[in-house]
Amino acid sequence: MYRNHPVFSAIRTLVIGLAISFLPKLSTAQRNPASPPIADPDDTRFIGVKEDWTTPALNTSSLKAVPPIVGYINQYPDRTVELLRAQWRFGDPLDLYVVKPHGIKKSPVIIYLYGYPADTDTFKNEAWQRAVTKDGFAAVGFVSALTGHRYHDRPLKEWFLSDLQECLAVSAHDVQMVLNYLATRDDLDMDHVGMLAEGSGASIAILASAVDPRIRVLDAVDPWGDWPGWMASSPFVPAEERPDYLKPEYLKKVSALDPVDWLSKVQAKAFRLQDAVFEPNTPKACKEKLRAAVPAPTTVVVYNTLKEYQSAINGNKEMDWLRGDLRALPQQHHDVGSLDH
Repeated sequence: MYRNHPVFSAIRTLVIGLAISFLPKLSTAQRNPASPPIADPDDTRFIGVKEDWTTPALNTSSLKAVPPIVGYINQYPDRTVELLRAQWRFGDPLDLYVVKPHGIKKSPVIIYLYGYPADTDTFKNEAWQRAVTKDGFAAVGFVSALTGHRYHDRPLKEWFLSDLQECLAVSAHDVQMVLNYLATRDDLDMDHVGMLAEGSGASIAILASAVDPRIRVLDAVDPWGDWPGWMASSPFVPAEERPDYLKPEYLKKVSALDPVDWLSKVQAKAFRLQDAVFEPNTPKACKEKLRAAVPAPTTVVVYNTLKEYQSAINGNKEMDWLRGDLRALPQQHHDVGSLDH
């Protein structure tokens, strides 16, 4: 069974400010046959690892990061592109892209997390790489749980929405584990870390920012949230599966990870919520609850039409706010390495 997504899903995934046609459209591969198994039953590296899916915080989980495997390091005249395979739980290696501009000793860094079902194609795109490293910024990108190359070894009936609690918690943990890894490097400015996220990725970013102050600037575009209302009304939910997602046991599991409840706890020093109200995946009533829940002094930007949205992001203007607020942050006077949550 293949899933169809509204045309706007393809457009809003480009929301890094590149309102241009070179970026790939979203894949609908999540209901294709799963990729060949990659979970080696003889892998003993993660014995003792436990993960708590009831919270975005890491203090009740015991993930174990192993040294990342280098896939490649490509040198270009203006940038270096690294593909790393990171892992901290059994059977779930994660492709991590690190794109750095040349000539900067320690670059401020922006983490990119796009919404389900976007895969890693964007991170491989040379035009995207040039754009995100403009003005001396580094870019780090990966995809959420049960998305793209991370969808494997599962029955077809299991996917992002059916296992939403897992996907939200695991991906929020991933953000923090990626930050832990980045802090071990000496080529990134961990006092100036931002995050730009979209759709379900924005929901995950909100959860992560609420428990990790290292995300100092957050730009969240069209987050999903208000799970009871979202599951009842979102056209993204397959009609034949909707009754399962309205059952009390399902809603109870995801209620602890509702962005509406975590927005007030966001720790970013600068936070912007962008809301394209014409985007259909998140119902209007849910969007209103999300906007009402943001803490002061969050910047809230509402786009009523696609034309307004395209005008706002044309010419890479989308990145101006995040980059400006990130550069304005002072250096911190403490070690910003791995945090214990």
